[in-house]
Amino acid sequence: MIKREFKVNFKSFIIWLSILVVMFLVVFLIYPYILTDETVKNLDEMMKVFPPDLLKAFNMDLTSINSAYGWLKSEGFMFVLLVIGIYSSSLGLNILLKEENDKTIEYLNMLPLKRNKILTNKIIVGLTYTVLITLILSIFNYICLEISGDFNHKEYLLLSLTPILAALPLFSFNLFLSTFMKKTKGNIGISLGMVFFFYIVNVLSELSDKVEFLKYFSVYTLSDIRNVISNLRIEPLNMGTSLLLTIVFIILTYIRYNKKELL
Repeated sequence: MIKREFKVNFKSFIIWLSILVVMFLVVFLIYPYILTDETVKNLDEMMKVFPPDLLKAFNMDLTSINSAYGWLKSEGFMFVLLVIGIYSSSLGLNILLKEENDKTIEYLNMLPLKRNKILTNKIIVGLTYTVLITLILSIFNYICLEISGDFNHKEYLLLSLTPILAALPLFSFNLFLSTFMKKTKGNIGISLGMVFFFYIVNVLSELSDKVEFLKYFSVYTLSDIRNVISNLRIEPLNMGTSLLLTIVFIILTYIRYNKKELL
């Protein structure tokens, strides 16, 4: 059963991973050629025009984008958070629902498998693919950074782990949400909307102390890239909260799924 789950979800995993790898490959290939003394000077001048709060929201007050690693620490990891967040959300929404949508749940129910066993296999596959896409991309970027120039290895290692802190709760929450649905149609819109909402709320919380409270309404607060860059550490509270949210929503999913009418 679990081998089947890995096989069924492998294609989407490869597609999302390829999007990320190709995107960063292009950056590492092109960046050295567009960074001349003149362009670096123009970039520095351009940064002076933007409001400090806006630069802070994208970590550009802590790092310069005059190198591939500098870009990675600012806009690059923002992109990683978004794409992996969309992938994990979509996976959470669809990994159970597609069985009902394709009517294969009827076949699964005929097998000597309890609902908890079916759900456990899907959770294992979903969590594994969510972690794998993050780790493989991290290894790829590490190799490219080793080739392209110097970088802070400890800082990069910690930064590479931050997407998981948001992705796992997103997966588990959307898995729970899927138990209230019947069809997979339109789910990508839900995934996109949810991820961009959390992301925008997190960005807004960085713009001013008056709206800093908004960070408590965004799962991306757990992926605190800024804190890693500033202090070279991931807060234990963030890791604990991420784990707690993941466990809570998985438990709720078990409760709800066992009550749901599947046929």
